[in-house]
Amino acid sequence: MPDGGAREVLAAVAEEFAEFTAPAGPAAVDGPLGWAGYDDARVRALRRSGESESVVCGVGRVGGVSAVLVAFDFRFLGGSVGTATGDRIEYAFRRARETRTPLVSLIATGGSRMQEGMLSLRQLQRIARQSVLLREAGVAQVSVLRDPTTGGLWASLGAGADVVLAVEGAQVGFAGRRVRPPAVTDDPAYTAEGQFAAGHVDEVCALESLGEVVAEWLRLLTSGTPDPAEVPRALGSVELPTDGWAAVTGARAASRPRAEAYLDDYFDLRREIRGDRAGGVDAGMLCGVGLRGRHAVAFAAQTGTATTPAGFRTASRLVRLAERLGLAVLTLVDTPGAANDAVAERAGVGPAIAELFGVVGGARVPVTTLVIGEGGSGGALALAAPERTWIAPDAYFSVIAPELSAAILKRTLEDVPALSDQLRLRPQDLLELGVVRGIAAR
Repeated sequence: MPDGGAREVLAAVAEEFAEFTAPAGPAAVDGPLGWAGYDDARVRALRRSGESESVVCGVGRVGGVSAVLVAFDFRFLGGSVGTATGDRIEYAFRRARETRTPLVSLIATGGSRMQEGMLSLRQLQRIARQSVLLREAGVAQVSVLRDPTTGGLWASLGAGADVVLAVEGAQVGFAGRRVRPPAVTDDPAYTAEGQFAAGHVDEVCALESLGEVVAEWLRLLTSGTPDPAEVPRALGSVELPTDGWAAVTGARAASRPRAEAYLDDYFDLRREIRGDRAGGVDAGMLCGVGLRGRHAVAFAAQTGTATTPAGFRTASRLVRLAERLGLAVLTLVDTPGAANDAVAERAGVGPAIAELFGVVGGARVPVTTLVIGEGGSGGALALAAPERTWIAPDAYFSVIAPELSAAILKRTLEDVPALSDQLRLRPQDLLELGVVRGIAAR
């Protein structure tokens, strides 16, 4: 389905829409720079698109949720941003902030408007400031990258949102097609799918399903509660291990329920965010927001693999998002430990863990943790709430994996089972030591 412009995408996303009264545009002949022919170009753009500017702003309802909507029309001078465009977007952000209404931007643009020079480029600063003010006010912001989304609007309005969605096959990149090096003009990096793979986009969807996806995200982002998340029920064995090594082998069993099973059991609806926004993605760290009953809960869940720096940074991003929007947080711990290879060291695994420790420890929203499998050292503890951590009966939590403990203490592999007992890593040991608040029940 082709993208038919601002009004068409608004109709596809919103059940109703009321446009804001547009601020007056530039009165100068041929714009603020006196660019010869600029007035004529705007007249042709109006005839082509039916719009008086490249953006249409107003308030509507999306899936029953009221939202301020900012929709670009690429048919108007390539969806480019001039001073009048900036006026409209700034007004939309101000209305969203004053009314505490989430803002959704439906972007299709080639970037800054050449006929307005540096005055056009400076609109990016205006938009970025409005985005920060909306974030500080605790109001959700979702961006949708249509085809194309290039230039400064991708690097401000698009990438600056809490959740970034993209339409399948859309061209997305800071460098537009005409300004890229010829050798990489058609590189997949400049696509919605390429940006998703790199962790810069949270979700890619078909244009036909855009309304449903945006509606679900708005419902999730606006349904927070100050109450802590409930502790998930245990899904695996409820028998407590007889010794430390039994606890370790039980947690490592292939048949043990993993994070996906716990999330499916816990939530009625959930959607995921992706990536650390620095080019890193860890498939072993699932982060997002889910609906449990009437309330939304943010989640970060390890899936049993060694967590990479990108995984820790994505979890930090998730907790910060939850803080801004007043969402309780649920974390599921299941990792043999942090990735410890040279790649992880170069990518900053230490600073990434330190960041997550700080974000979780200082969170202004309640964080609830359940250890569902392996709890290996600092890579596990970084995701655990200091005061609200529980453990499943078929899980363990340890200062380090028993095998690595043996290596540190210069013991042999034959000593590992005995060391497992000495480490007191069983659920009942951890409860007695005061490390966890309780053992989850079925």
